[in-house]
Amino acid sequence: MMAATSSPLPRSRLARLGDGMARHAGAIQVMQWGMVVVYLALVSIPAFLPVPDDSRHIWDDLVLFAQFAFWGVWWPFVMVSMLVMGRAWCGVFCPEGTMTEWASRHGLGRAIPAWLRWRGWPFVAFVCTTVYGQMITVYEYPKAALLILGASTVMALAVGWIYGRGHRVWCRYLCPASGVFSLLSRLAPLHFQVDAQAWRAAPRQHAVQCAPLVDVRSQTGGGGCQMCGRCSGHRDAVTLAPRLPGIEVTHLPQREVSPWDIVLLLFGMMGVATGAFQWSGSPLFVALKQGVATVLIEHGIIAPMTTSLPWWILTNSDETGEVFSLLDGACLLAYMGGSALAFGLVGLGGLALAARLGGDVKALWRLGYGLIPQAAVGLVVGLSSMTLTQLGTEGIIFAWVPEARAALLALGMVWSGVLLWSLLPPRRRPLAWLAAMAGVLFHATAWALFFF
Repeated sequence: MMAATSSPLPRSRLARLGDGMARHAGAIQVMQWGMVVVYLALVSIPAFLPVPDDSRHIWDDLVLFAQFAFWGVWWPFVMVSMLVMGRAWCGVFCPEGTMTEWASRHGLGRAIPAWLRWRGWPFVAFVCTTVYGQMITVYEYPKAALLILGASTVMALAVGWIYGRGHRVWCRYLCPASGVFSLLSRLAPLHFQVDAQAWRAAPRQHAVQCAPLVDVRSQTGGGGCQMCGRCSGHRDAVTLAPRLPGIEVTHLPQREVSPWDIVLLLFGMMGVATGAFQWSGSPLFVALKQGVATVLIEHGIIAPMTTSLPWWILTNSDETGEVFSLLDGACLLAYMGGSALAFGLVGLGGLALAARLGGDVKALWRLGYGLIPQAAVGLVVGLSSMTLTQLGTEGIIFAWVPEARAALLALGMVWSGVLLWSLLPPRRRPLAWLAAMAGVLFHATAWALFFF
């Protein structure tokens, strides 16, 4: 958030919108439970319906409609919304957030243990969910979607029931998407700004119970704030306000800099996620699989190419005939693991060199936040590819897609370049900047080769 001012923040039109969110919290809750009903229906019902044939369409088949709603509209919209409105999706719309908070209000209310507060959980959860989703082809099979999304919902309810008292402990520490959302929201042009001086000067009031466990008084960024608006106007010090996109990255307090954020950014969002988006159309994956198969055949080892596993471990559909062998699964794991190592190590090495050239090796982790725009672009173009593929099967094709993709990749590089330049000290800045851009250029090149 922006620096504190010397007087209470003016109630602009945007600020009054935030105040309206606080006044109409009940109406927002009604909408949230409506989202819960829609979510549960789209997740559960298609899993018990037959897989549609080629004659069916998005508009006349619930299975196809649910697939398009989740993977073609829902998730791309959520990612873009983080860049525009911060974590408003989490605080206003998210079904799991609503359910885990409800469970926490009526649960055991136990203290949050230290192991649950470990800052590496978002990275672990994101990688495991992404990899497992590819192994069972979550984007195409309703049962796979029910397994992953349903398991996540059950765990969110369980965590809410056991820990906290009316809080979103799951969302804060364990949600597979929370780390990604936290990073992306730091670029958003909207935030709840806290005037520290006005807070101290105001008469004492009842404390704001922040569902995601943010200390509102000392809040300086949007990474943890879920934009629910409940604290808007509190002590005449909290205001929904605009800001320059990305300014939070360049003014990030040292206490909020975390190596785990950068590990998630490099090895998760730019590494594992890119591998997950690209493997099915990558000639490298085909070459890997063919090379391993050739070696196995030469040694008379056939089992990995003929053995399959249950659908909940590795894709195995009787209805469509699509089956992943052990070889498929192993190559898929190797490809995503290799992608994570390649993008992660190149990016981390570039940042380390830039920090050394800049004269402060400890600045490595802070510099990493400058790569958020490039990682965000990768997620957007990857998720939108699924949207375009689903629309393409319905005969809906947009001629401007290549130009739009090129523009997005260019935007990611330029925006990351500007942030990295701002984060670097004047000492040997040009050389340090070139080193820091290694991860950006490598990631953008991989997407450019994939598309063009």
